[in-house]
Amino acid sequence: MKTPKANNNAASNENIGEIQHGIAWNDSLNLGYEQIDEQHRALFELVSDLVESCIIGRNTEKLHETMEFLVNYTVKHFHDEETLQMQFDYPDYTRHKQLHEDFKLKVGELVQRFDENDSPEELSKEVNRVIVRWLISHIQLEDKKIGAHIRKVTSRQEIN
Repeated sequence: MKTPKANNNAASNENIGEIQHGIAWNDSLNLGYEQIDEQHRALFELVSDLVESCIIGRNTEKLHETMEFLVNYTVKHFHDEETLQMQFDYPDYTRHKQLHEDFKLKVGELVQRFDENDSPEELSKEVNRVIVRWLISHIQLEDKKIGAHIRKVTSRQEIN
């Protein structure tokens, strides 16, 4: 997997509103569970590639294919993350799953608006407004809790 393209916008809560050209992975976002961390890095790369495609003006068919792939990859990632939560009996599983469902709806609406509008510039803005902000916030605020829970459970298992 290639490394996501770096940009001048670090992934942090302080500058989420300033992100304009996709997102670059920041190791502070690691959860400590390699499968999920790899998927998060891949999501960041997909989103950044989508934004770059909008900026350079790729044709709408290619943009649509990229968006569909992003949606499918996100669904797979959420499934894997939810399986991990169940495996480690994550107490906030139901609420976290609902956050995933809400995000899938937002992305679905974005795809539909793009299909109706076909504007790469507007798509780029919406990807940054909806997807980029959500991913960073979700990983920092929600997924970090899952990582902490898994570490707690596994450390208890090692003691016993």
